[in-house]
Amino acid sequence: MDISHIPVLCNKIVEFLKPKSDGVYIDGTVGLGGHSTAILKAAAPNGHIFGIDLDADALTVAKDRLQIFGERCSLINGNFAEMNVLLESHAVHAVDGILLDLGVSSLQLDAPHRGFSFNHTAPLDMRMNSGHKNDAAPETMPTAMQVVNNSTADVLVDIFRRYGEERFAKRIAHRIVTARRHEPITTTTQLAEIVKQSVPKGRSKIHPATRVFQALRIYVNAELENLMAGLDVAVTLLKPNGCLCVISFHSLEDRIVKRRFQTWARTCICPPKTPICICEHRPSVEILTKRPVLPDATEVQHNPRARSAKLRVAHKL
Repeated sequence: MDISHIPVLCNKIVEFLKPKSDGVYIDGTVGLGGHSTAILKAAAPNGHIFGIDLDADALTVAKDRLQIFGERCSLINGNFAEMNVLLESHAVHAVDGILLDLGVSSLQLDAPHRGFSFNHTAPLDMRMNSGHKNDAAPETMPTAMQVVNNSTADVLVDIFRRYGEERFAKRIAHRIVTARRHEPITTTTQLAEIVKQSVPKGRSKIHPATRVFQALRIYVNAELENLMAGLDVAVTLLKPNGCLCVISFHSLEDRIVKRRFQTWARTCICPPKTPICICEHRPSVEILTKRPVLPDATEVQHNPRARSAKLRVAHKL
């Protein structure tokens, strides 16, 4: 398997975090270790990073790649939404910077057996912790196969619309319900073909099943719920002057990050019709990116998966 990895917006991450030699950092989605490598190099000789990931396969690769930093790197199998709990055993209660890269790693996309991609015939799984009994995710987490075959048409419509912003959600859901009456929908290519047959042929450059696969992955892994919880935990863990960097890859994630940052940065929380401010509310962060930072053309050319990345950064006051 090709596990080559190019971390997205890596130079910008280092620029905003400003890693220092006595600093402590969290990479809440360590993946294959690309961002952590850059942060640890910039934080030499003593900076420490805690790399968290729900995917044990990714941690295995990251461990191999980050072993050159020795005890300066601690890897933890878990969900970044619970990073405060995960760091308790390390006696860490505040850090200098946190990174959340919300993209699906190349290791996950390119591994056929994981079921994230319709480019390979594979079981419909899509769980980030697939195949690992001791992963820090509930064993009751449903697979995409279970969702597709057991959910009502109305539930499927809601999933496709809410998490995939799919225009033809109703048409696709009813085609799925019809198809599974004859045989269970068990593979990625089987589902992709059903979706393809459900929507009118258009000029879109993306595969017709892209949004449906995105929606199922987000739903199965509770990604948006974990993001909201993780952001709230992150801002409490940051030291004053600490920095929170979040890279999102679709509008649902970016909207959550943008609104959370705006809420934290508000200077007044008085009711709208209050003539003068009486709340004495103080913002908890300063937003450093009034607009999201995007990868430039050169980066997209070298790493096409970066094209939809958006980086937002908040500074703890």
